[in-house]
Amino acid sequence: MNEKDNVSESRFWKDQIKKHRIAFILLIIVGIGLIIDFVIVLIWYIESNPIGGFGEWTFNEWSLNDVVLFLIFFVLFQLLFVGVPAGLILGLGGYLWWNRLPLEEKQEYRSRQRVERKKGARRHGGNAGGILFFIAFCIYIFIDGNFNTKFGLLPYSYFIYSALYLIMWILIVLGIPAAIIIIIVYFKVWRKK
Repeated sequence: MNEKDNVSESRFWKDQIKKHRIAFILLIIVGIGLIIDFVIVLIWYIESNPIGGFGEWTFNEWSLNDVVLFLIFFVLFQLLFVGVPAGLILGLGGYLWWNRLPLEEKQEYRSRQRVERKKGARRHGGNAGGILFFIAFCIYIFIDGNFNTKFGLLPYSYFIYSALYLIMWILIVLGIPAAIIIIIVYFKVWRKK
């Protein structure tokens, strides 16, 4: 192993930031610009969207259908007005930066990437349980017939009991196959050991 492989990850990136100070400053400026763009699109979307009464509805005027449509269109507008420009700017900037790097630095990045792959993939993912539960909750409310019912017409206990009922069904649907698999594994693998 050469000396560059022994440099810690944090030290390596601190050195790279010092070497490529202008690119790092431009990255920060682009990031701040994208955050400002996100906020501007959010304010514009709230004030120009008929779902939500152009920002005037109270909570009791919303239905779950309104919330779902509002979120879907919000994500689509953010992708269109923030995501696409971010991809273009960062992609083009990264391409130009990479092409101007000396061959030695490119090799250093590639060798560090190979070493990281050999160490094993680290798990940095988020948990998708929340969004999956929300989708299941929307499906349950739709099946129950209250998808277009305004929130103000339903007691808050309805939503709590619906969530508990949904959790019970998720545990049943996932728990029974899991129990069967555990029993099979117990008799086929663990008991033989």
